[in-house]
Amino acid sequence: MMDLSTETVPVPIKRSEIAGYIDHALLRADASEDDLALHCDVAKKEGFASVCVAPIHVKSAVLRLSSSKVKVGTVIGFPLGFHDSEVKAFETRRAIRDGADELDVVVHVAALKSGREQAVRDDLAQVRRAAEGRIVKAILETALLEPAEIESGCRAAIDARLDFVKTSTGFGPGGATLEAVRLMRATVGERLGVKASGGIADAAQALAFIECGATRLGTSRSVEILDGLPSEVGE
Repeated sequence: MMDLSTETVPVPIKRSEIAGYIDHALLRADASEDDLALHCDVAKKEGFASVCVAPIHVKSAVLRLSSSKVKVGTVIGFPLGFHDSEVKAFETRRAIRDGADELDVVVHVAALKSGREQAVRDDLAQVRRAAEGRIVKAILETALLEPAEIESGCRAAIDARLDFVKTSTGFGPGGATLEAVRLMRATVGERLGVKASGGIADAAQALAFIECGATRLGTSRSVEILDGLPSEVGE
């Protein structure tokens, strides 16, 4: 197995810096337009890296955040990843038409489980082409994968020229773990970002993921995380 050791990443020392790691997620099926408006307003106030919203909410989020630097992200092939590649590409083009800046695409998990790395790479490559230069993140759903399969998913994302690998949808059997993030960072090196997502609920967890190599954090508990930062972390 690959050596999981990584250099310690300096932890941001300001609340605003840590906010810049966060993709503020609102992917509940029952999220209303009022929920979305509040979500975007909080993201603007705190200066989060992005909001991650359902495709149906992209247009509204773009309008709500037009006066800010907060990016609008959405999900593709969500949450199971077994959509046909052409469908994922269509979803991507539609999201871009609606104004999305970032796309988080669920990989073909069954192909990874079957040792079909080429199929995963080809699937992601179609999304990459459809994305027209936008940031694309591959969601591996690591709770379903063995370490070698996580490595395979990371290699596929590298070969498809994606920008990030991501741990989880938040709808699977488990969320982000430090072990998975370390393995993903060790596999992709500095070529891709690593997004820890799924079950990150407090400041201690968020800082631990950053320390072991995460460059983005996907969470719906964003404000709670910031409010729970140690007292020595400044504004």
